Amino acid sequence: MSSQVHQPPQPSQAQRTAEAHAAFTGALQSVGSNLDADLRARAANLHENATALSKQEADLKRATNDLARQNDQWQKVADQAREGLKEIGDIQNWAELIERDLLIVEETIKLADDEKKENNNAQDEDDEDDGQAAEFEDGSGTVATANDD
Repeated sequence: MSSQVHQPPQPSQAQRTAEAHAAFTGALQSVGSNLDADLRARAANLHENATALSKQEADLKRATNDLARQNDQWQKVADQAREGLKEIGDIQNWAELIERDLLIVEETIKLADDEKKENNNAQDEDDEDDGQAAEFEDGSGTVATANDD
């Protein structure tokens, strides 16, 4: 018997090329799938974040509008308080003017009362002088007493 080892038939060049092509294509698909899965996960994450950011943006706009309205309300309160303080200042000035005028009137009345008292005292003194005997000389050298009563 002859000692020949039975060898399997050798694939043809075309078959080997097809197998290499299939292996290369499979490897590319595997690498593409890995990269594609990562990119798809990132894209999904971006879309989720975009949705969350849009919601946050809407919330921020609403909160900003609320703050603007509240700011306007506080501004009105501050303006009213400022006007109130201005009126208080005006009232204080007015009160000071009235107080000064009242002091002038009081002093005028006091002076008038003092003058009236002086006039009354002078009148009383005149009345007292009128009630006493007045002495005078008549042309003969005699002193006579006259009483108006």
